[in-house]
Amino acid sequence: MAPEVSQAVWDAMCQAWGNPSSSHPAGSKAKELIGSARQSLANMLGGRPEDIIFTSGGTEANNMVIHTACRHFHDSQRGTGNSQGIPHIVTSSVEHDSIRLPLEQLGKEGLAEATFVPVSPRSGQAEVDDVLAAIQPNTCLVSLMLANNETGVIMPVAELSQRVCALNRRRAAQGLPRILVHTDAAQMIGKGRVDVQELGVDYLTIVGHKFHGPRIGALYIRSPGTATPLHPMLFGGGQERSFRPGTENTPMIAGLGQAAELVNKNWEAYEAHMRDVRDYLEATLEASFGKQRIRFNSHFKGSKRLCNTCNFSILGPGLQGRRVLAHCKVLLASVGAACHSDKGDRPSPVLLSCGVPPEVAQNALRLSVGRGTTRADVDRAVQDLVQAVEQLERDQAP
Repeated sequence: MAPEVSQAVWDAMCQAWGNPSSSHPAGSKAKELIGSARQSLANMLGGRPEDIIFTSGGTEANNMVIHTACRHFHDSQRGTGNSQGIPHIVTSSVEHDSIRLPLEQLGKEGLAEATFVPVSPRSGQAEVDDVLAAIQPNTCLVSLMLANNETGVIMPVAELSQRVCALNRRRAAQGLPRILVHTDAAQMIGKGRVDVQELGVDYLTIVGHKFHGPRIGALYIRSPGTATPLHPMLFGGGQERSFRPGTENTPMIAGLGQAAELVNKNWEAYEAHMRDVRDYLEATLEASFGKQRIRFNSHFKGSKRLCNTCNFSILGPGLQGRRVLAHCKVLLASVGAACHSDKGDRPSPVLLSCGVPPEVAQNALRLSVGRGTTRADVDRAVQDLVQAVEQLERDQAP
């Protein structure tokens, strides 16, 4: 966490310990902090404070959107005499597990259908035309991440929203359910401009620890309960306008608000710094290993990518990403998504779906630079990789 965020969490723990629903001064202080954090998140996204609902994290926010879309589909069918069967959801083949697994579970239970649109090996993106081609009469939701967590490729969400909006006008005339649009912006916030008006989405997922905040999240909904449906998964004390009940975690919410304030003020400087250091990292890798031995897995012609992400493979036998990292002494990195780190040497499904050959994908490493990463840090990390590869090659020599 950023130091300012840690301080905000601590201050809230000490000074705003009251229940936000209570009318006494300690409760009022907590309620005031929550309102301020909600405003900060809205400012960061170009939305309104009433469009922000706090959640335990991105997984809950994503599940809430899927749950809502299915309820919305059934509500839209009631009394029409024009049943479209069960809800259908379109997403990409490279989404986070908190999108993929709920959809697979609903499919197993016969409660919903899902289409996972493959990304193009040319662009690394889920192409808008391919997503639209997957839409069926019973489609009620399209969910496309704003930027991929392994390749860093930025997806064409704004264009998709525009095209779905036009399609919805035609569907309304046919009595078909409205298609809602969601983007998981976990990877993008704090590393580039995120504006819900430009994106045109109905829902956007926010994850605090991805921009130096605490490990909680939030969901943006365009006018929840009026212009855009939102159905709770939990029922209780009525907090968060009953969309997400449960006594609020005031210190973590205060920290999330402070993290959003830092992004509001500094995102352009953060982005420029991370891009400079990431580009230096890529140049240093090529200089140290040779251009023939380094394959960048996130370079797609014509596609933009996050400023901080470098996904690459060191080519050669026995240099699987996990083995290389095991021989590193100072480098802290992942072979792919950190939440999938128990998958052994199996190549990343995301890289395979982007057209990366299996023998290259199994050697993949994902290095991410941050706000505080320096060129000196890069030099140490690359030197560590060099010694790890040399050690592995010595061990393999006959």
